[in-house]
Amino acid sequence: FPSHDRSVGIKGLIAGAAPPAATIEGMEKMGIELTHVYGLTEVYGPAAVCVKHEEWNDVDVGERARLNARQGVRVLLQEGVTVMNPETMQEVPADGETMGEIMFRGNITMKGYLKNDAATKEAFAGGWFHSGDLAVMYPDGYVKIKDRSKDIIISGGENISSLEVEDALYRHPAVLACAVVAKPDTKWGESPLAFVELKPNANITAQDLIAHCKSLLAGYKVPKDIRFEEIPKTSTGKIQKFQLRERAKNI
Repeated sequence: FPSHDRSVGIKGLIAGAAPPAATIEGMEKMGIELTHVYGLTEVYGPAAVCVKHEEWNDVDVGERARLNARQGVRVLLQEGVTVMNPETMQEVPADGETMGEIMFRGNITMKGYLKNDAATKEAFAGGWFHSGDLAVMYPDGYVKIKDRSKDIIISGGENISSLEVEDALYRHPAVLACAVVAKPDTKWGESPLAFVELKPNANITAQDLIAHCKSLLAGYKVPKDIRFEEIPKTSTGKIQKFQLRERAKNI
C-alpha cells in the first residue's frame, strides 16, 4: 500500500501490550488506522477501548497518536473501569498525572480463580478486580497505563514509567525494538536500563540515544545505560521483560 496515504482505509486493532504512540503514528503514516483495545483474561480480553472522537482528526498526527495510545473507556458489556488508589479504594484525580491501579467490575469479569480463594479475595479487595496495571485518568475519563506494578522503576524515591522511557526511545528512527527495566543502583536504589535492537544498517551509539532521551524526558528518567542486544520475545512478538530483569541483575 502507498506510504503516507490515509485514504487507503486499512483498519486494525492493537492489543496485548501498551503501544508506544510512535508505533500508532508510524502506522497511520503508512495508511493503517489502529484502534487500541485493552483487557486481561480475568475481565474478558477487550474490556476497554480507546473510542475515537471526530475532533481528534483536527489535531496533528503526533497528538492524535498520543490520544489513541490510551487504554480508553469501558466496552459496552463492562460495567465499570476506573483508576483507584489500591490502599484507600478512592478514585485518583482525573488530572493525567496521579497514578493508581486500573480496576474493573461487571458481568464479564470473572467470578474468581479456580480453587484459590485467597488469590480471589486479594484480586477483588474492595469489590473491584485489581488489574495490577498502574495508570492515570485524564479529564475526559480516558485511562492511560503508565506501567505494570512490577515494572515501575523507583529511582531516588521517584517513580519512573518504563513505558514512558520506551516511548521516547521508539521515537528515534534507528530503534526497531526496545525494553526498559530496573537495574540495581548503589546510589539511587534502581536506575533505568534500556535494551535496544536497531534497524538494519543503523549506526548510532548509546550516547546518541541518551541524548535523544534527554530531549524528551526529565533527567532522572533518562536511561543510565543502554545495551544493544537481542530482546527475548514470545512467539507472538511480546517482549519478555522478566528475562531482561534477570539480565539486569548481573550487569
